Amino acid sequence: MVMSMLAGATLLVSALFGSGAPTAQAAEVPAEFGTDWHDPMTAAPPVDRPHSTSCRVTLADAQFRDFTPYRGTYTPPEGCGDRWSKVVLRLDGKVKGRQYDRLGYLHVGGVEILRTSTPEPSPDGIAWHVEKDVTRYSDTFRASGDVEMLIGNVVDDTYTGVIDVHVTLTFYTGRPETPAPDRVLTLADTPAGTTLTTPRNSERIVAEVYATGSGGGCEEFWYLTVAAPAPYSCKADRGPYREVQITVDGRLAGIAAPFPHVWTGGWSNPFLWYVVPAPRAFDVRPVEYDLTPFAGLLNDGRPHRVEVSVAGVPAGQSGWSTPVNVLVWQDPHRAHVPGALIEDKATDLADSSLYTPGAEHRVRTEAGHRLTVSGYLDTSHGRVTTTVTRTLANSSVHRWTDGETTDGLDATWTDDETVRTAGHGPARTTHTHRTYTMNGAVTLGSDARLRTVLTLGDRASSVVREGGRRIAWSRLDDTYSGDAAYTTDVPRDQRHAVGTSTERYRLLGSDGCYDRSLTTVQGVLTEDRSRC
Repeated sequence: MVMSMLAGATLLVSALFGSGAPTAQAAEVPAEFGTDWHDPMTAAPPVDRPHSTSCRVTLADAQFRDFTPYRGTYTPPEGCGDRWSKVVLRLDGKVKGRQYDRLGYLHVGGVEILRTSTPEPSPDGIAWHVEKDVTRYSDTFRASGDVEMLIGNVVDDTYTGVIDVHVTLTFYTGRPETPAPDRVLTLADTPAGTTLTTPRNSERIVAEVYATGSGGGCEEFWYLTVAAPAPYSCKADRGPYREVQITVDGRLAGIAAPFPHVWTGGWSNPFLWYVVPAPRAFDVRPVEYDLTPFAGLLNDGRPHRVEVSVAGVPAGQSGWSTPVNVLVWQDPHRAHVPGALIEDKATDLADSSLYTPGAEHRVRTEAGHRLTVSGYLDTSHGRVTTTVTRTLANSSVHRWTDGETTDGLDATWTDDETVRTAGHGPARTTHTHRTYTMNGAVTLGSDARLRTVLTLGDRASSVVREGGRRIAWSRLDDTYSGDAAYTTDVPRDQRHAVGTSTERYRLLGSDGCYDRSLTTVQGVLTEDRSRC
């Protein structure tokens, strides 16, 4: 069962950018992987830092050997005030020996501010770092709070890697370019379920969900699951379509396509990821839902039931984590902002998965869903109507042979979202189109040689118009390609592993240009090129 060899993880955290490097110098490339390789890195841009006074606070110094969380206390910084132009989280990690990829989270005051996975180490040891702009959680950082962090791990005679991390927050004085939320809330557990109570003058409400399929079971690679009667090792009731849904008092309030994360042991081949991880493997960004159309309902001062679920997961099966933060912007001139929900309309969820038997089994999946929600608020600057339309689609072909000695997937997910606000002044429309792609195959030959060839894409385009005139735009294309092979069921020094990987990260738009590409061969960085 080739794909069931996908290495497991555990649970996870949010934005990483690996150790930077100058333009790569000519390096001698070994014939195969040795006992050491370049430290992990990604082509994604580092966090821009202001040139202003800064203060640093340590959040955690921890070594993870098991599933015991690190617990500490956060205290706001002294000397930088309580309003910041930017807050930057940095995680520095190191590990050596032998270890699987592991997933982890970091909470401050109950708010999840980071979710990340770890690289798999070399015997000689590796070091890496994560940076994330966490300015949006400024409300949380203004008060002391409990810190909890966990990167679940197993250390024994075989898996020797102890994960050592140091996490800090750096605060920069000044005003942020984009106003940070006034409040950052979490859901409360009650006998009636999870509930949310917002301030009565909430003017904008955004929920973020760190949705990850993980834990080492079939939901870690949900995009490969099949329905009966297809003869495959991972089953699901209907097939591979998954959709992250959020409801308010039982009404569908938001839908989203989950990102198809691949962790650093994934697709049966850790040699693909030893230097350059898959997109978002070290940057688990949350799914976001604009819940402003429901603000009129939520602003009554009472708790409301808010629930997140993943459509397509077989009943009673675990494997998904969906922690929720709620970001709220308040009307400073009104104690209560009344309003109402105007429209909440969804199409039927289309989900067709067709199995065709043969020497090469095939499952073709076509699925999609559309939701429109609209509501108004009577704010201090007049009535404002917000309409959110989201359209999801998934198309994939999964093919495999008996015994799963060949196992491949060609898949595309699209998540198209339009948010329109109309009231006093010209109407503003933000249109975001997200596309995720996965194209690859694992083959296991009669000589026990396993090869994985894989290309992954994370793309998004966004346009903001005001009164019909374009005022901002951006276009992201983060593409990874890898090809790696090794001999299975033999000691490490007999695997004769080889592998190449490339990543190109391009971000263009009204704010400028960023374009960087990395190439590695047998764990050696052979190219680090910037084009902008």
